[in-house]
Parts: sequence; C-alpha cells; structure tokens
Amino acid sequence: MMMKKSYMPLLTACVMVAFLLLTACSSSSKSSSESSSSPSATPTASASTAKASFPRTIASGDGKQVTIAKKPEKVALVHWGLTEDFLSFEVPSIAVALPFTEKQSQMGSELYKPYTSKYKDITIVGENTEVNLEKLLQYAPDLIIAGTETNKKVADQLSKIAPTVFLDETKMDVWNDWPGVMTKFGEMLGQEDLAKQAIEKFTTAFAQAKDQLKGVEGTVAYAQVREKNMWLQGTKYAGHYYEPLGLKPPEQANGEGAELSLEGLTKINPDYIFLGYFNYTDKSLPALADEWEKTDVWKSLKAVKANHVYKMDGSIAYGFGPISRLYGVNAIVSALKK
Repeated sequence: MMMKKSYMPLLTACVMVAFLLLTACSSSSKSSSESSSSPSATPTASASTAKASFPRTIASGDGKQVTIAKKPEKVALVHWGLTEDFLSFEVPSIAVALPFTEKQSQMGSELYKPYTSKYKDITIVGENTEVNLEKLLQYAPDLIIAGTETNKKVADQLSKIAPTVFLDETKMDVWNDWPGVMTKFGEMLGQEDLAKQAIEKFTTAFAQAKDQLKGVEGTVAYAQVREKNMWLQGTKYAGHYYEPLGLKPPEQANGEGAELSLEGLTKINPDYIFLGYFNYTDKSLPALADEWEKTDVWKSLKAVKANHVYKMDGSIAYGFGPISRLYGVNAIVSALKK
C-alpha cells in the first residue's frame, strides 16, 4: 500500500501531462485547419506568383520556343497598344512604348495612378510603332514582349537584346481580346492567378453595368470628336459599348463606322449621342462639335431635343485595353442609368 501511495502522484502527473500535450496538439491542429480554410488565409496573388516556377518555356507568336530563365524583374512591352493590359501585373520595373508622346499619354493621369504607382520605375522606350532600340538596350530588360505585326520591323533586333515573346497578331485580335492578352502575359510572368483575378474584376464591372442599363431604349451613337472631323464609332472597334451593355447601335455603326457630316448625322438621328472629345482636358483646342452645336440642324436632332447628348474623354474612352474601357463604361452608366 505504501508503494501504491508513493507512485500515484507520479502516475497522475504523467497522465495530466499527456492529456495537456494531446489537447495542445488537437488545438494546434484545429487552429491550423481553421486558419487554412478561412477567407483571410487564402493565398493572395502575390503569394501565389512568388511560388511560380522558372525557368519556363513559352510558345512565341513568331514560331519559336522562348525560355525565360528566372522570374522577370525588368520587363519591356514594346507594343504600344497593350500597355493597359499589362498594368495589372506585379513587376518591379517596366518599360513601355506609348501611342503618342509621354506628355499626351495617360501614364501620369489619375486614371492610371492606381496601376502605375506600384512600379519602382517606368521607362518610355518608344512611340507607336517606333521603338527606341538604344533606350531599350540601355534599360536592359529581362524579357521583351512584342507583336508580330506591330513590331515586325525590329523583330530581329529585339531578340538580340533580351528573350522576346511575340503575340501572334495574325491569330489573336490583340485590340479587342484583352482577356486573351492578359492570360498570355500571366503565362509569361508566372502570374496566371493575377491574370484571372484582373480579368474577373473587369468582366464583373461590365456585367454590373449591363444590369444598370436595363430599360434604355432606342439607338446609341458614339462619336469621336476631333478638331475638323467627327467619326461614328463602329461595332468593330467600339463593340464593347453596344451589345455587352445591352445597347443598340444605329445601323450605320455596324462594322468600322464612318466619318460623319452634320447632314449624315441627321440621317442616323440616334436617340442618344456620346461625344468623345479628344480635347476634353484642354478646352483651348478646337473641336468640330463646338461649331455644329450652334446650328439649327444640330438642334433638330432627337437626342439634342431630349437632352440625351453626353460628353466624355474620347482619348480614354476609345482607347485599347480594360482601363480605358472601364472608364467609358462608367461614363455611359452615369449618363444613362435609370
């Protein structure tokens, strides 16, 4: 009995320690399980892209297989029309070619700021189809992204500067298929998850816009307003502002559209007119619509009589890529939503 009495405290202590250890392990396991299943613990795009595997081999539009040895830290996009598609991705440093001069571009605008502010530096290496090879060489990119048609003249020189992946513009409509372009960018950069998230963000915004525009009846015309010309934006280049939003184009807008005269506009006589001014931010520059608005012919239009004429920045709204198109969609919804 004396022996039982002396060992009981020790036995009890051992049981208690084992119990506590078991409880701690169970609690830890449960906590870990709960953490991994909670929304806040879902891996972010940054976390998933950080684990992207390199080297990786990409099928280039020029028929070659391009090996990207490591995760690119400096990327040059020399296709002037695809900058917006590229700005959703996470790269420390980028170089881009712009449609116009840097002063005329949107790179420093408030519209682009949420996208451009994350980059350590942005270098301009060209305007439109002209690539400044000297500046590009000085920039020393890890990867160059180009178009088979847009950058055809300098294709051989690009490949000598850095690994170059071409988008095949004979097979891909890079001007309108921005989801396809962004998917390809994600593949090159090892940021497939980020591409999916960005595409979902923009497509959701478009879908919500369509829902807000239910009940809009009649035809909608989008015009590009220049100093001495006005152009009806056709479904080929502005189709995203028609059917995807549930809006009806005038018959004359099917296809590429056409240059407008005031008399021609009266024949179309749309129910709604959006004037996309290219002097929107600088009113000191002339615009043809300013002259038309003074005439009785203009005042006889259905849209004018119903006060259904709206102004927006055409240099953005008629641009290429999701950022510009989202601007245009927001402007349209703001004007037309019931």
